This record gives sequence, structure tokens and C-alpha cells, in this order.
Amino acid sequence: MGKAQIGVYGLGTMGSALALNMAEHGFDVAVTNREADWIAPFMTEAGDLAACLQSFEDLQGFIAALATPRIILFMIPSGAPMDEMLERITPLLEPGDIVIDGGNADFHDTRRRVGKLSVLRLYYVGLGVSGGEAGARHGPSMMMGGSAEAWARIAPILTAIAARHEGSPCVAHLGPDGAGHFVKTVHNGIEYADMQVIAELYSLMRNGLALPPAEIGALFEAWNAGPLRSYLVEITAKLLSYADPETGHPMIDVIKDAAGQKGTGRWSVIEAQRMGQSASMIEAAVGARSWSSEKDTRQAAEAVLGGAVGAVDASPEVLAEAFLAARILAHAQGFRVLAAASEEYDWSLDFATIARVWRAGCIIRSALLDEIAVACEGDLPEGQLILDPGLAQTLARCVPALRQVVCSAVHGGHPVPALSAGLAWYDSMRLGHGSANMIQAQRDMFGHHGFERLGQAGRHHGPWWD
Repeated sequence: MGKAQIGVYGLGTMGSALALNMAEHGFDVAVTNREADWIAPFMTEAGDLAACLQSFEDLQGFIAALATPRIILFMIPSGAPMDEMLERITPLLEPGDIVIDGGNADFHDTRRRVGKLSVLRLYYVGLGVSGGEAGARHGPSMMMGGSAEAWARIAPILTAIAARHEGSPCVAHLGPDGAGHFVKTVHNGIEYADMQVIAELYSLMRNGLALPPAEIGALFEAWNAGPLRSYLVEITAKLLSYADPETGHPMIDVIKDAAGQKGTGRWSVIEAQRMGQSASMIEAAVGARSWSSEKDTRQAAEAVLGGAVGAVDASPEVLAEAFLAARILAHAQGFRVLAAASEEYDWSLDFATIARVWRAGCIIRSALLDEIAVACEGDLPEGQLILDPGLAQTLARCVPALRQVVCSAVHGGHPVPALSAGLAWYDSMRLGHGSANMIQAQRDMFGHHGFERLGQAGRHHGPWWD
């Protein structure tokens, strides 16, 4: 076998799946892993695809096996492990080599590393990869940030292994330095919000309508045949049909109600707040996961505060309309964060391209993204998705259902942090004259901060300072 066209370092779930995906598409791939004992089982698992794979137990042999200029994809934990790896590998590389970080990296780290490696005339690429193990193996959605020169060289490989939506590959060069990793971060933030909305709707049906899991799953399955079609709705319908092999109870009922998180949702909220943007639905979803982890505290509080919840007045049709409204609002908030970052970092993000890249392979793929891509291709009023004529019309139809669901949930004592946050944001954005004048008056009275007057330029103060 000749020199490998690309190297994959890291044979965990995602790295091994991507390596097999590349091999299946005819690329010669060199592979290695920090724990050398992972390599032989991976090569056995590869079966006939092993003919396109070269494995190495040492870093030097791995690097030497790559055609120059080299392309190396790292699928290792983000943060310090990636910095440590760069210290080890850069002495072995040559100008023109490309280092791709395919992990869920903080885009600030990516921007820093791009600058550091550019001094050595090395290309550093931040590649957001979504789709989980199945996506990585059979076609992920990928968001690339880096130089145009690096994209030109890696595009043939990434395009070949990417997911397809109606024949179009779900991968794109989105901008320089940290653009790809930032877009992946916001993708995950929207994912958090969508998952939380689904969890809230499930809870309302289970606890407020007293529906069994299998019946709720059937509703999600029906929803997946219409405007709510998405990967998350699809898997929700499936998982609700499973019974626990040990007890015979619905599988969902034996899973501890404490959600994990790896940080990307939190990063979305932090960056949104830092740039002065509202991502209240993502923030609500992150908060809900944090509260869920306090299982012991919640059980103690139930004994003191009472945990009984009342019935919910909402038909499946109303719940579906509320779901669609919430999904539009969550995406609209996410795209606002993308727009703010694009301006701050001079990325010139193409929002229609981002929506198209997300239409297959990734976790948030949905029918809605087709509409969002079309909306972004046009001239969005004020740059806001909620003001696109088509989406605004859908919201006008569906928000009354969202309002009914939130009101009924609140009346019955059901927590719906994401649904209520979406509704509050929508109601705030549609008021041409809100309540912030009171806040400005207070700030001026206690801190002499001043305020703007309607129809007058300059900074003014109230008569309380006369």
C-alpha cells in the first residue's frame, strides 16, 4: 500500500466510525490511537475495509505513512488534550500540513491554535461534526472553519463522506478560524432547546393527560409524518415503544430523570450573553438539565412543597401546533446568535448554507430547516427569522396553541421552562413599546446613568436630579 491520503488519530466512537466511512469511500487511511491496544480490535472490526487502512502504534510511524503535504484528523477530547497533542506533533510536521480538530472544541481555543500554527506555516482546521456514531459512520453533517486553501485540499474527502440531502452533501466551508466550531456549538444549543421542548411535551402528555408511553410514542410517530418531521421526533417515537427487559415496565419509566451535558449548550448561552443576545430557550434547556441533576434535592422539596400536578387542557393537535411554534422560536434565537458572532468576528456566515448543512446527518435535522434555508436565501426583514413572511404566518397560526399549552401547564403546576421562555421572547419581540423605560428611569434615579428621550438625541436625566 502506498502513502495514506489522510490520517485519523483517535479510535473512539467517532474517530473509528469516520475512519471506516473514509475507507468505505475508497480513501487510504492511516490510523492510530493513544492506547495502542485499541488498534488491533478496530482493524478486526473493519473487515474487508482493512484493505484501505494502515495502522500504527507509534506517532512517528503514523506521520511517516501520510502523503505530503499531510492531512491529519484528530478525534480526541477537546481542551488540554488537544494542546498537548499539538506540542507533540508539530515538531514532526512540515509547512503546508493540515491539522483538523474534529472534536467539540471551544471556538476561542480554535482561533488561538490557528494563530499559533500559522506561524509555523501549518493549517489548523476546526471541524464541527454532528450525527453521533451512526452519522459519522454513514454520513455526518460537517461544519468547517479554516482557510480557503485548507478547504480546497480536504473538501474531496469531506464531501465524499458527508450526509446527503436530496443529493447535496451536508458539509461546507463556513468561514475562517473558529467559525466551524462556533456553528457546531450553536447547533448543539438548538439541540438542547429542541430536546427540552420534547421532554416538556412528553411530561405534559404523561402527567397532565395521563397517556401511557406507547400512546405518546404513537403521537410522535404521527407528528413525524408532517411539519414536525425530524430526527429527534423520530427517535422519540421509537424509544417510547420499548419495554424494560428486566421489569416489563415502559423503558422510559426506569430511566433516572437526571440529564447529562458536556458543555456545548452552556457555551452557546455564555457567548449569547457576552454578545448581548437573547437565547432564552437554550438557557432554559441548560438550566433544566442542571436542575434535573439535583435529584435528591427535588425529592426532598417534593415532600415539603408538594409535587402534585393537575390536568392539562390541550389536545394532541394543540400540542403539535405549540411544538412547531417553539421549534421555530428556538431556531430563530440560535440564528440570532450566529449573526452576532458573524459580525463580531467578521466571519460573513452564510445562514442559508448553514441551514442546508443541517438538513441531513446532524441531530437537529428537520423539515423546518428547508423553510429556514429558503427564508435565509431571501431578504430577511431586520435579519430576523421570525419576520420572514412564511415563518411569521406559521407563528401567527401556532402561537395561540403555544399560549394555551403554557397557560394550562402553569395552572396545573407543570414546569415548562423552554416553552414558556419561547413564548415570553415572542411576546417581547412583538411589542414596539415595552417596559424597559421603567428600568432606565430606575437606573438614572439610583445611578445617574441617564437615558434617551423619545424623539430627542443625546443623553438625558429625570427631574429627580433637578
